[in-house]
Parts: sequence; C-alpha cells; structure tokens
Amino acid sequence: MFGFRLHKRIRGKLATVLERMEHGHHVLRACAKTAVLRMYEKFSTFLRLEVLSNNLHDFGLKKSLDNLETVRQTLAAVADRFAAFEAQALDVHVDFPLFERLALPIPSGNTKIPGIKIHDTRMLRLLEVLLHRGTQLGGWRSRQIHQAILSAFQLTPENYTLTQLRYDLGKLKTHALLERDSSRYAYRLTDKGTRVALMFTFFHQRVCGPLANSLFHRKPTPGHTPASKLQAAYEKADASIQQVIDLLAA
Repeated sequence: MFGFRLHKRIRGKLATVLERMEHGHHVLRACAKTAVLRMYEKFSTFLRLEVLSNNLHDFGLKKSLDNLETVRQTLAAVADRFAAFEAQALDVHVDFPLFERLALPIPSGNTKIPGIKIHDTRMLRLLEVLLHRGTQLGGWRSRQIHQAILSAFQLTPENYTLTQLRYDLGKLKTHALLERDSSRYAYRLTDKGTRVALMFTFFHQRVCGPLANSLFHRKPTPGHTPASKLQAAYEKADASIQQVIDLLAA
C-alpha cells in the first residue's frame, strides 16, 4: 500500500485503526513507519483521503520545496492504491461460474490438485487472513500466515498444522490465486486471488449468514413489533430472505 518492504527491523507503526470521533464521523487510519493515511467523510458529501509523512526519507525523498511535486505524486500514488482496493472491496458481485471453475481439480504432472469449494472452512479462513493488506507490503511467510490464522480464529497448532497450511497455499498457487514475493518464500494474493477472496468472504457474510440467521432465530411476535422505519425495513429484508429459503427448499 505504502510501497515499503516489510522486515523485522521496520521502525514506527504498522497498523490499521478505525476511530469514531466526537462529531460522530468514523476515521480509518492506516499507519506505516512515520506515514499515515486517513479516510473520512467531509461535509456529509465527500469521502476524503489524506496521506501524511513525518519523515520523507521513508519514501526516498528529500524535505525541500524543490521536491514538492515529487512528494505530491508519491503520496498521491499511495492514496490511489488505497482507493483502488477500497473500490474493489465495495464492488463485489457473486460469480457462480467462477465458483464452479474453482471447484474443479487441476492437473499437475501425474497428479490432480483438488478444487477450492465454497464450503471449505479452512480455505475460507486462509483467504480472509490473506486479505490483510500487510501481505502486500512484502508478502507474508507461511509461519506468519499460520500464526495469524491461529490468533484470528482461536485455533491451536493441533487443530490447524503448518503442514495443512502449506498444502492449502499450494492449492491457491495452482489456481493462480497466490504468488511469491520475487524469490522469497513470502506470499501475497494475485489480482484474481483478491477478487476470489473478497467473493468467498462476502458470500458467507452476506448470503450464508443471513440465511442461517433466518433459519435458526425465532421470529418476533407481530403484535409486539415497534412501529419504526428501521424495524419495517428489517422485516421486509427478512421476508425476502425467507422467500429465497423457500425457493431453495423447493
């Protein structure tokens, strides 16, 4: 995102924080070294991106008015990369033919690499972790990815071993969803991999989640329903989901 290579001796911050300010607006901050990118709402109309740097040497630049245009172009490129990923994440459409192609095995020498199924929990967890933008700085090694999965989903090394992770990474590489960072054994998602990871994640969150919620939660009593626009909109959405369930059952 910022163009830095991630290594063990990196100084400064490396984090993404969502803050809610006193005036009610949310501010998303992405920090790397001494640079920070802020995204927030402006006048209830504009979505504003700001890139700040307290040490231009992080970008290989000099602090001088003569270099002002170079600084502007470099920081604008950071904002463009950030906005491009945000746009990609917000514009995700379910592509069922792509799901079908990913589910098919791929020949590799004398063997076949199994396909990637939408209900594969292990693969879903891996793709969700790989969406972390820290992987784009310099790629993550398999041990870093393994530790991130264990921490994010409260797993133990016995539940998900490093050998299982390497097998799953191999499947992603065969399907052209993962690439290595030059000659290092560090991995990042390809453009296709980012698209697939977003589809898998949002499919479970937006489709499977609401379906399961409508299936297993008790419906409220109609006589005790609050007369509010929010409740009316929720009931309308719930009725639409129930129609989808009825069609699937048929």
